[in-house]
Amino acid sequence: MRVDESRAAEAYRNGHWVRHTLADALRDAARSSPDRILVVDGDVRLSCADLHAQATALARALTDRMPAGSVVSFMLPNWHEAAVIYLGATLAGMVVNPILPSLRDRELAFILSDADVRAIFIPAAFNNFDYVGMLDRVTAAMSGPPEVVVLRGDAGGHTPYQALLGAGGSAGLPVLEPDSVRMILYTSGTTGRPKGVLHTHNSIHALIRQLGEHWMIAAGDRFLVPSPIAHIGGSIYAFECPLLLGTTAVLMDRWEPDRAVSLMTTERITHMAGATPFLDGLLAAAERAGTRLPDLKVFICGGASVPPSLIRRASAYFEKAAVSRVYGSTEVPVTTVGALGDVDHAADTDGRPGLAEVRLVDGEIRARGPQMLAGYLHPEDETAAFDDEGFFRTGDLARWVDGDYLVVTGRAKDIIIRNGENISPKEIEDILIGHPNIAEIAVVGVPDERTGERACAVIVPADGAAPGLPELRDMLIGAGVAKFKIPEQVVVWDGLPKNDAGKVLKHQIRARLTKEHQT
Repeated sequence: MRVDESRAAEAYRNGHWVRHTLADALRDAARSSPDRILVVDGDVRLSCADLHAQATALARALTDRMPAGSVVSFMLPNWHEAAVIYLGATLAGMVVNPILPSLRDRELAFILSDADVRAIFIPAAFNNFDYVGMLDRVTAAMSGPPEVVVLRGDAGGHTPYQALLGAGGSAGLPVLEPDSVRMILYTSGTTGRPKGVLHTHNSIHALIRQLGEHWMIAAGDRFLVPSPIAHIGGSIYAFECPLLLGTTAVLMDRWEPDRAVSLMTTERITHMAGATPFLDGLLAAAERAGTRLPDLKVFICGGASVPPSLIRRASAYFEKAAVSRVYGSTEVPVTTVGALGDVDHAADTDGRPGLAEVRLVDGEIRARGPQMLAGYLHPEDETAAFDDEGFFRTGDLARWVDGDYLVVTGRAKDIIIRNGENISPKEIEDILIGHPNIAEIAVVGVPDERTGERACAVIVPADGAAPGLPELRDMLIGAGVAKFKIPEQVVVWDGLPKNDAGKVLKHQIRARLTKEHQT
């Protein structure tokens, strides 16, 4: 881990870092407010006492199976059991590793091996996909596979979740250090190999404290959480804010805008955060239902390109809510906190920095703060990621407006953000270049009003006949690639623009495709 003693001491002095952990917060809540509801999942409502009891039982079972510090993964939809697993792993002193349920064999096999995962929790099936079958395939190829724990269905030859939850355990639970690593989240990089981002108890605590200070969150507020709990955003709204800020998390395992409006009305939702499609869909559904969601106080929009017009329309319609763009990353979550109450800056900029220090160097955003990552799982990934003063090099480009408002203008890093999901073009290119009819390929992101960006594959054919989208889709699915990474558009060109060194000039490709889309 990267440790700067002077900045750590300052974080403690300011109260951004503390000496207690989320495990302490769970125990305190179970004692002081046992009946308070933390998590709502359909008809299931987990109180502080419920969550503490179930998480403790799971923690003891995990402690009997593996040493403290082991990595425990879950690849789950937004289900209440994920809160039990998250807190159970935390109580046991394990490192939790949320994995997107939309990933498939190739990506999952990499993460399980790279993080040396000791246990993984999966659904038997979800969205008509057989997770047990996938884990059978993936673990069969591993020399030291993790224990597979299956929820809500036939476990096959693996461990049923309820059996593990009821297994008990004799081992005592460890005393936790607030500066120890407690979560690994994988993020796409320009190398095509996902990188494991390490967060500690305290980096997450600083993040939650920032939300409490800037997003009008009070005890008793209620978050709707349709954003994936495998993202830093979804995980903190579902698992951290309820214990550290006194909120309730209402989970959605599928994004259905009309159902979201109904839930927000009946559950009296005060806060929601999500990428552009969530806000766009919610606004349209609320208009259809003829409700302005009077309980909604805040909607935070980020994770992809956000049209200023959408912020203005939502601000006007949800007349009691502050709607704002924000900017951040898995490495430095919520780098800016938006501009709540200031519609123009909320729509036209990505807001002001909160806890993070932000500087622009040759246009690139560099950020550091108490909520930033402790480092990467592999130290070699840190070599070019930080400057000499400990600022994280985001690879994103921006400019300042009106002194301290940040406007993100593009990315130096070659990443596509579609529906809030990061897609590494190189990963897709490395697979598709193996197609016999492709001589050259470049995958780029093109602005899309609905998804933020869409992935477009620009192909130079080898023999005059380029493969179409269905053929590329089949090839990528056959390689075990998640469906959200599959290009949505194919364009055939005679050649790709390059510089004198032969490097493909993707900015020129993006500019041409964007212009063609607009005309």
